[in-house]
Amino acid sequence: MRILLVEDEPGVVLTLTDLLVDEGHEVESATCGLSGLSLAKQKAFDLIILDVMLPGKSGLDVCSELRQIGNDTAILMLTAKTQVVDRVVGLKLGADDYLSKPFDPAELLARVEALLRRVAKRKPGSRSSSLLRYRFGEVEIDFQSMLVLKDGAPVSLASKELSLLQYLIEYRGQTVPREILLKTVWDYQADVNSRTIDVHIAWLRQKLEDYPQNPRYIQTVRGVGYRFMP
Repeated sequence: MRILLVEDEPGVVLTLTDLLVDEGHEVESATCGLSGLSLAKQKAFDLIILDVMLPGKSGLDVCSELRQIGNDTAILMLTAKTQVVDRVVGLKLGADDYLSKPFDPAELLARVEALLRRVAKRKPGSRSSSLLRYRFGEVEIDFQSMLVLKDGAPVSLASKELSLLQYLIEYRGQTVPREILLKTVWDYQADVNSRTIDVHIAWLRQKLEDYPQNPRYIQTVRGVGYRFMP
Protein backbone atom coordinates (compact mmCIF):
# COMPACT_ATOMS: atom_id res chain seq x y z
CA MET A 1 0.00 0.00 0.00
CA ARG A 2 1.06 3.59 -0.64
CA ILE A 3 1.29 5.67 2.54
CA LEU A 4 1.91 9.40 2.91
CA LEU A 5 3.51 10.39 6.24
CA VAL A 6 3.17 14.08 7.14
CA GLU A 7 5.31 14.66 10.22
CA ASP A 8 7.90 17.31 11.13
CA GLU A 9 9.89 15.40 13.77
CA PRO A 10 12.84 13.71 11.98
CA GLY A 11 13.11 10.92 14.54
CA VAL A 12 9.43 10.03 14.20
CA VAL A 13 9.67 10.13 10.40
CA LEU A 14 12.64 7.76 10.41
CA THR A 15 11.06 5.36 12.91
CA LEU A 16 7.67 5.21 11.21
CA THR A 17 9.15 4.92 7.73
CA ASP A 18 11.30 1.96 8.79
CA LEU A 19 8.33 0.29 10.50
CA LEU A 20 6.02 0.68 7.51
CA VAL A 21 8.62 -0.29 4.90
CA ASP A 22 9.42 -3.42 6.92
CA GLU A 23 5.72 -4.30 6.64
CA GLY A 24 5.97 -4.04 2.85
CA HIS A 25 4.41 -0.61 2.33
CA GLU A 26 5.65 2.20 0.11
CA VAL A 27 6.14 5.42 2.09
CA GLU A 28 6.53 9.05 1.05
CA SER A 29 6.96 11.78 3.63
CA ALA A 30 6.47 15.53 3.99
CA THR A 31 7.66 17.70 6.87
CA CYS A 32 5.11 20.51 6.74
CA GLY A 33 1.40 20.90 6.14
CA LEU A 34 1.74 22.70 2.82
CA SER A 35 4.00 20.09 1.21
CA GLY A 36 1.87 17.29 2.64
CA LEU A 37 -1.29 18.81 1.17
CA SER A 38 0.43 19.26 -2.19
CA LEU A 39 1.57 15.61 -2.31
CA ALA A 40 -1.88 14.37 -1.30
CA LYS A 41 -3.43 16.35 -4.15
CA GLN A 42 -0.89 15.26 -6.77
CA LYS A 43 -0.57 11.55 -6.04
CA ALA A 44 -2.80 8.63 -5.09
CA PHE A 45 -2.26 7.19 -1.61
CA ASP A 46 -4.06 4.47 0.30
CA LEU A 47 -3.46 6.08 3.70
CA ILE A 48 -2.25 9.40 5.09
CA ILE A 49 -0.64 9.52 8.53
CA LEU A 50 -1.05 13.15 9.52
CA ASP A 51 0.38 14.94 12.55
CA VAL A 52 -1.83 17.70 13.98
CA MET A 53 1.01 20.07 14.93
CA LEU A 54 2.77 20.98 11.68
CA PRO A 55 4.57 24.09 10.43
CA GLY A 56 2.96 26.10 7.62
CA LYS A 57 -0.48 24.51 7.86
CA SER A 58 -1.87 22.38 10.68
CA GLY A 59 -2.88 18.77 10.20
CA LEU A 60 -6.47 19.77 10.97
CA ASP A 61 -6.42 22.29 8.11
CA VAL A 62 -4.87 19.73 5.75
CA CYS A 63 -7.55 17.17 6.65
CA SER A 64 -10.32 19.74 6.19
CA GLU A 65 -9.05 20.88 2.76
CA LEU A 66 -8.69 17.34 1.47
CA ARG A 67 -12.24 16.46 2.47
CA GLN A 68 -13.59 19.67 0.95
CA ILE A 69 -12.19 18.78 -2.50
CA GLY A 70 -13.62 15.26 -2.32
CA ASN A 71 -10.40 13.45 -1.38
CA ASP A 72 -11.53 10.47 0.73
CA THR A 73 -8.14 8.85 1.37
CA ALA A 74 -8.05 7.21 4.81
CA ILE A 75 -6.45 9.53 7.39
CA LEU A 76 -4.83 8.52 10.67
CA MET A 77 -4.11 11.60 12.79
CA LEU A 78 -1.29 11.81 15.32
CA THR A 79 -2.20 14.03 18.29
CA ALA A 80 -0.61 15.10 21.56
CA LYS A 81 -1.82 12.93 24.43
CA THR A 82 -3.41 15.85 26.25
CA GLN A 83 -5.13 17.45 23.23
CA VAL A 84 -8.59 15.89 23.43
CA VAL A 85 -10.02 18.82 21.46
CA ASP A 86 -7.71 18.06 18.52
CA ARG A 87 -8.91 14.46 18.41
CA VAL A 88 -12.58 15.46 18.47
CA VAL A 89 -12.14 18.18 15.85
CA GLY A 90 -10.05 15.88 13.65
CA LEU A 91 -12.73 13.20 13.61
CA LYS A 92 -15.42 15.80 12.86
CA LEU A 93 -13.34 17.12 9.96
CA GLY A 94 -13.17 13.66 8.40
CA ALA A 95 -10.21 11.82 9.93
CA ASP A 96 -10.78 8.07 10.12
CA ASP A 97 -8.80 7.38 13.29
CA TYR A 98 -6.33 9.00 15.68
CA LEU A 99 -3.37 7.93 17.79
CA SER A 100 -1.93 9.87 20.72
CA LYS A 101 1.79 10.57 21.05
CA PRO A 102 3.85 8.93 22.40
CA PHE A 103 2.51 5.69 20.96
CA ASP A 104 3.53 2.06 20.93
CA PRO A 105 4.79 0.98 17.46
CA ALA A 106 2.70 -2.19 17.65
CA GLU A 107 -0.48 -0.16 18.24
CA LEU A 108 0.32 2.13 15.31
CA LEU A 109 0.84 -0.84 13.00
CA ALA A 110 -2.42 -2.39 14.20
CA ARG A 111 -4.36 0.80 13.44
CA VAL A 112 -2.64 1.18 10.05
CA GLU A 113 -3.49 -2.37 9.06
CA ALA A 114 -7.11 -1.94 10.19
CA LEU A 115 -7.49 1.17 8.02
CA LEU A 116 -5.75 -0.47 5.06
CA ARG A 117 -8.10 -3.45 5.26
CA ARG A 118 -10.99 -1.03 4.75
CA VAL A 119 -9.16 0.51 1.79
CA ALA A 120 -8.52 -2.89 0.22
CA LYS A 121 -12.25 -3.66 0.25
CA ARG A 122 -12.85 -0.58 -1.89
CA LYS A 123 -10.31 -1.48 -4.58
CA PRO A 124 -11.67 -1.96 -8.13
CA GLY A 125 -12.42 -5.62 -8.77
CA SER A 126 -13.07 -6.37 -5.11
CA ARG A 127 -16.41 -8.08 -4.49
CA SER A 128 -16.86 -5.98 -1.36
CA SER A 129 -16.00 -2.70 -3.07
CA SER A 130 -17.99 0.18 -1.60
CA LEU A 131 -18.19 1.77 -5.04
CA LEU A 132 -21.09 -0.17 -6.54
CA ARG A 133 -22.87 2.73 -8.21
CA TYR A 134 -21.87 6.26 -9.10
CA ARG A 135 -23.40 9.22 -10.88
CA PHE A 136 -21.82 12.34 -12.34
CA GLY A 137 -23.56 14.84 -14.60
CA GLU A 138 -25.95 12.85 -16.79
CA VAL A 139 -23.92 9.66 -16.46
CA GLU A 140 -25.05 6.77 -14.24
CA ILE A 141 -22.86 3.71 -13.62
CA ASP A 142 -23.68 0.38 -12.01
CA PHE A 143 -20.30 -1.33 -11.59
CA GLN A 144 -21.81 -4.64 -10.53
CA SER A 145 -23.91 -5.08 -13.65
CA MET A 146 -21.43 -3.09 -15.83
CA LEU A 147 -24.35 -0.92 -16.96
CA VAL A 148 -23.52 2.64 -18.04
CA LEU A 149 -26.16 5.19 -19.00
CA LYS A 150 -25.80 8.72 -20.34
CA ASP A 151 -28.95 10.81 -20.60
CA GLY A 152 -30.80 7.55 -19.96
CA ALA A 153 -29.29 5.80 -23.01
CA PRO A 154 -26.90 2.80 -22.68
CA VAL A 155 -23.20 3.45 -23.31
CA SER A 156 -20.94 0.55 -24.28
CA LEU A 157 -17.68 0.45 -22.29
CA ALA A 158 -15.01 -2.22 -22.63
CA SER A 159 -14.00 -3.94 -19.38
CA LYS A 160 -10.67 -2.08 -19.21
CA GLU A 161 -12.40 1.24 -19.82
CA LEU A 162 -14.76 0.51 -16.96
CA SER A 163 -11.93 -0.64 -14.67
CA LEU A 164 -9.94 2.49 -15.47
CA LEU A 165 -12.94 4.72 -14.83
CA GLN A 166 -13.74 2.93 -11.57
CA TYR A 167 -10.20 3.37 -10.29
CA LEU A 168 -10.16 7.08 -11.11
CA ILE A 169 -13.53 7.55 -9.40
CA GLU A 170 -12.34 5.60 -6.35
CA TYR A 171 -9.57 8.19 -6.01
CA ARG A 172 -11.65 11.16 -7.16
CA GLY A 173 -10.06 14.49 -6.50
CA GLN A 174 -6.57 12.96 -6.55
CA THR A 175 -4.04 12.81 -9.34
CA VAL A 176 -3.33 9.17 -10.23
CA PRO A 177 0.09 8.70 -11.89
CA ARG A 178 0.29 6.65 -15.08
CA GLU A 179 2.54 4.08 -13.42
CA ILE A 180 -0.14 3.42 -10.80
CA LEU A 181 -2.74 2.88 -13.52
CA LEU A 182 -0.37 0.52 -15.32
CA LYS A 183 0.13 -1.44 -12.10
CA THR A 184 -3.46 -1.60 -10.90
CA VAL A 185 -5.59 -1.70 -14.06
CA TRP A 186 -3.24 -3.49 -16.45
CA ASP A 187 -1.01 -5.32 -13.96
CA TYR A 188 2.09 -4.20 -15.89
CA GLN A 189 1.22 -6.23 -18.99
CA ALA A 190 4.14 -6.29 -21.45
CA ASP A 191 2.15 -4.82 -24.35
CA VAL A 192 0.75 -1.92 -22.33
CA ASN A 193 2.40 1.49 -22.07
CA SER A 194 1.41 5.06 -21.27
CA ARG A 195 0.04 5.50 -24.78
CA THR A 196 -2.45 2.70 -24.14
CA ILE A 197 -3.72 4.57 -21.06
CA ASP A 198 -4.03 7.81 -23.07
CA VAL A 199 -6.07 6.05 -25.74
CA HIS A 200 -8.45 4.55 -23.18
CA ILE A 201 -8.85 7.95 -21.53
CA ALA A 202 -9.68 9.46 -24.93
CA TRP A 203 -12.33 6.78 -25.51
CA LEU A 204 -13.89 7.43 -22.09
CA ARG A 205 -14.06 11.14 -22.81
CA GLN A 206 -15.64 10.58 -26.21
CA LYS A 207 -18.32 8.38 -24.68
CA LEU A 208 -19.02 10.20 -21.41
CA GLU A 209 -17.96 13.84 -21.60
CA ASP A 210 -20.21 16.48 -23.18
CA TYR A 211 -17.14 18.24 -24.56
CA PRO A 212 -14.35 15.66 -24.97
CA GLN A 213 -11.80 18.25 -26.11
CA ASN A 214 -12.41 20.25 -22.94
CA PRO A 215 -13.23 17.54 -20.39
CA ARG A 216 -14.93 18.48 -17.17
CA TYR A 217 -14.57 15.23 -15.24
CA ILE A 218 -11.63 13.20 -16.60
CA GLN A 219 -8.77 15.68 -16.43
CA THR A 220 -5.15 15.44 -17.55
CA VAL A 221 -2.38 16.42 -15.13
CA ARG A 222 0.50 17.06 -17.50
CA GLY A 223 3.60 14.99 -16.88
CA VAL A 224 1.95 12.98 -14.10
CA GLY A 225 -1.32 11.23 -14.96
CA TYR A 226 -5.08 11.75 -14.70
CA ARG A 227 -7.61 12.98 -12.19
CA PHE A 228 -11.38 12.49 -11.90
CA MET A 229 -13.07 15.60 -10.57
CA PRO A 230 -16.59 15.09 -9.19
